Amino acid sequence: MSARRPFGLLLCVSLLAASGPARGEPSASLPPANEPLRGLGGVRPPPLHVEYFQYGVAIVAETNLDPGAVCAPQGGKAAPCILGGAGGLAIRGGYRSAGPWYIGGAYQFAKMDSSNLYRLGIFQQLRFEMRYLPDLGTRAAPYASWGIGALAYGNEWGVETGGGLLFGGLGVEIELSRVALLGFGLVYRPMLIAGWTDTAGAVRATGVAHFLGAEFQFELRSEIGRR
Repeated sequence: MSARRPFGLLLCVSLLAASGPARGEPSASLPPANEPLRGLGGVRPPPLHVEYFQYGVAIVAETNLDPGAVCAPQGGKAAPCILGGAGGLAIRGGYRSAGPWYIGGAYQFAKMDSSNLYRLGIFQQLRFEMRYLPDLGTRAAPYASWGIGALAYGNEWGVETGGGLLFGGLGVEIELSRVALLGFGLVYRPMLIAGWTDTAGAVRATGVAHFLGAEFQFELRSEIGRR
């Protein structure tokens, strides 16, 4: 009986050793060290989609490509053109979606060259704007912009005429940080301006004037939601 006990104990130890993993081999129940865990910590989270309120200012310049009938001679009598180049400031704000869209509005005022017919000719615009910004994975993103708006023109802040406008353009937006942006844009604006009699007594006919605008933009954005 005493000889069988050591033999039986030795047999049990041998069977346990054969059923366990060999030395130097990973256990079948544990993943290799270089394999990510299949639990919550090993799954890469989806990209963060953030919505913003985007706002800022822009230094603007307008070049008159064609004043149209506004500066055409009336009754065989020519008058100095009251529509010239302009420079001023634009203030804008809007919603920047988690995708490629920006929807907002802008108010712009600029001092316009009126051939000295106005002491201080102020050309004002109120616009509804849209931008499409494709995500290229870089800090610099090109965009296309378009929209509609209304205009007013007169001496100083007075309104002597008004009208409507359309516009379309291209630009680039550079991300300085998560919340700060610089941008530059070029935009073409045809403007329908109602006829009026200016302060010099010259009759200005209703016409479509064509402008090319340039903007240097500084904008900020504030987070309003995530999804």
